[in-house]
Amino acid sequence: MQHKHTSSQFDAQLEQVRTEVLRMGGAVEDQLGLAVRTLQDGDALLIDRVLEVEHQVNALEIEIDGLCTNIIARRTPTAIDLRVLTMVVKTITDLERIGDEAKKIALMAREFFRTGRAHLSRYPDIQRMSSIVIDMLRVALDGFARLDAEAAPVVARRDQEVDDAFRAVLRESLTYMIEDPRTISATLDILFIAKALERAGDHAKNISEYVVYMIKGKDVRHLSTEEIERVVRS
Repeated sequence: MQHKHTSSQFDAQLEQVRTEVLRMGGAVEDQLGLAVRTLQDGDALLIDRVLEVEHQVNALEIEIDGLCTNIIARRTPTAIDLRVLTMVVKTITDLERIGDEAKKIALMAREFFRTGRAHLSRYPDIQRMSSIVIDMLRVALDGFARLDAEAAPVVARRDQEVDDAFRAVLRESLTYMIEDPRTISATLDILFIAKALERAGDHAKNISEYVVYMIKGKDVRHLSTEEIERVVRS
């Protein structure tokens, strides 16, 4: 009976960790969406909201990290439970970094609307990149929630789309700056934002790869999409 009681407590603690990670993921997803919306008109209230969520995300990271440390120290988990807790710590780090990229975008929006450099000629490209990245994050978090490794190759393929979109923005931006040096400042703003989204996509991809390690016990970082698919299906 004591063993069952202890096991039940352990399962409850793991479920609490899982719930808090998903809560943090939802906050980051909202934060990124709000950050991209600030690029439309530099809405001060939206920018403030992004910064407010940033504080919440940081607090959740500290809370979840503490929960994991406590469980590892007190329960000495093994096998898949230890893998899950280890990967949770990595997951919340990547979530926090996505939040950082969202914060950068919002602060950039505040700056170029303040200075009058608010002409985002490539805003449709930024919107497209952001929608892909937000979808990547959603799929990665869903894979985490269901412990579904199948999400990893899906996210990896979408990450390739983000990388392709970033390279397209880079090529077009270089052309604009060469043809008209007066566009350099505004174009560099666009590149800064596009790079922040590209990095956020990388972090979402990392999260999906951690789920594969949780389930399969195999590190698929640095593998191609095809190789990840083979690991998932093995």
